[in-house]
Amino acid sequence: MANLDILLLRSFVAVARAGSIRAAAERVGRTQSAVSLQMKRLEDITGERLFHRTGSGVALTAAGERLMVGAERILSAHDETLASIRAQGLQGAIAFGCPEDYLTAFFPDLLRRYGRDNPEVEVEIVCAPTVALRPLLQRRHIDLAIVSVPLSGPGSAPAEEIFRRESFVWIANAPQPELLRAPVLPLALSGPDTLDHRMAKSALEAAGRPYRITHASDGFAGLLAIARSGLAFSVVTRSAVPPDLFVVARGLPALPEIGLSIAYASTRPPSVVRAFGEFIVARLGQPESA
Repeated sequence: MANLDILLLRSFVAVARAGSIRAAAERVGRTQSAVSLQMKRLEDITGERLFHRTGSGVALTAAGERLMVGAERILSAHDETLASIRAQGLQGAIAFGCPEDYLTAFFPDLLRRYGRDNPEVEVEIVCAPTVALRPLLQRRHIDLAIVSVPLSGPGSAPAEEIFRRESFVWIANAPQPELLRAPVLPLALSGPDTLDHRMAKSALEAAGRPYRITHASDGFAGLLAIARSGLAFSVVTRSAVPPDLFVVARGLPALPEIGLSIAYASTRPPSVVRAFGEFIVARLGQPESA
């Protein structure tokens, strides 16, 4: 019976997550041709075609999807066993997804502290809004992510899964900008599927306040740039408001709270992935009364 080599499985998982042999080669520190040969060897061992080509790279076949489940389980057990024998701390690689406003507000210090305490863990960060992170989790391109969820209604999460609450706020370049006098309120919002976009529109429509979306940006930096220019109001989470911008609390309808939750690609994530999620919750979670 043929055996599955650990190095082949590591490269296979890297290719599956990156969707590209070139990008995977950079992650595992090998040449593109070497990784291609590894994938050919793995297909010879399994007797199945594991990838098919797409316009932008490669994607898993049905057989590849089945192997992906087993490969992640094998690598997790291998790394945990080796770490326990060596009496070392956590080891491995994590692909972590996070919306840009949370990454900017919370993670510079958190990642520094985590890296200091876990030097053998490599954390790759994918920065994207929640609507883009969920498909990446489903395809196992990332291991876990912070996602934003409404506190009630469609898409809400059980209360026990929410580790922190955040308020959306209106921001501008002054606490009472001239824009408040505009007959039609100019807005700079993220894409139409995002929570800030939907909740801002709902609040204004409920208040009977005319508005128009003059600028759109899925990037947090873009929304801040428009707010700084004075051309429109933006909506961000309160924790992410930079010191040079102002929360506009008067003259506009209040915006709702949202919940932050940790979502995993697997129902049984590797211990290094689960530990990182628990680290985030422990550092960013709020007491129930908060």
